[in-house]
Amino acid sequence: MPGAIAIVVILLLLPVVVCMSFAAIAAVFGQLLYKDGEVRNEGSELVDLNV
Repeated sequence: MPGAIAIVVILLLLPVVVCMSFAAIAAVFGQLLYKDGEVRNEGSELVDLNV
């Protein structure tokens, strides 16, 4: 019986853990791309318009 409860708990928590890890990866990736865009377009007048 404890094995069945453990399996149910893992099946309920696994999708949440996977989604949260992908959200964290997306946040880091987005921040890196934002910084890269700022560096590549340094001095452009369009950067000031991007609020």
